[in-house]
Amino acid sequence: MGAQWKAKGKELAANAKGKVFGKLAKEIMVAARSGADPALNARLRLVVEQARKVSMPKDTLERAIKKGAGLTGDAVHFEHVIYEGFAPHRVPVMVECLTDNLNRTAPEMRVLFRKGQLGTSGSVAWDFDHVGMIEAEPAAAGADPELAAIEAGAQDFEAGEEDGNTLFLTDAADLDIVSRALPAQGFTVLSAKLGYKPKNPVDPATLSAAELEEVEAFLAAIDANDDVQTIYAGLGS
Repeated sequence: MGAQWKAKGKELAANAKGKVFGKLAKEIMVAARSGADPALNARLRLVVEQARKVSMPKDTLERAIKKGAGLTGDAVHFEHVIYEGFAPHRVPVMVECLTDNLNRTAPEMRVLFRKGQLGTSGSVAWDFDHVGMIEAEPAAAGADPELAAIEAGAQDFEAGEEDGNTLFLTDAADLDIVSRALPAQGFTVLSAKLGYKPKNPVDPATLSAAELEEVEAFLAAIDANDDVQTIYAGLGS
């Protein structure tokens, strides 16, 4: 599982799009601290492109940029924090949060991890690689992900079995360069971000159906928290 964990059937939830917009707005505000012009701010450009791909309303997008850049007079202070630990049955988990109140988020995470195990900083991170993750879809029939990865400078790729999309993996420093190069190789970039890839994912075949359900329920409960941006679980596909 190179990409972040995604809840099964999540797209069917009535409020799913609102949650996506909310998470993207936070990322835009944080990225815009380094400048409101996407052309001069690579991190902002990538998240703005992602927001447009999911049809975030233009006024919502522009408001988030202005707010993050301090152009509205409103102070925005989101802290990036990562919680590490294990889901049930020793599945390693990295949880990325953006929060404006650590005194709220920290106890909420402790409660959510009760059915697993909350670790200290570094207790799980060693078992993940910090990489660039680019989700892309073929823009034309016959687009070759292996050739595209080589030509664009990606380290590796994972072909999606369900949606036909490809996840291109890069060095963290090469995320923007590779995402810019992929369109010339016949792929449309859907999202590009830094993330965590498990080194030794747990094989789902070693877990029973009931155990897998426990893991999924644990991850879904964490994902429902408003401060959670992304979950990376060391669970094989």
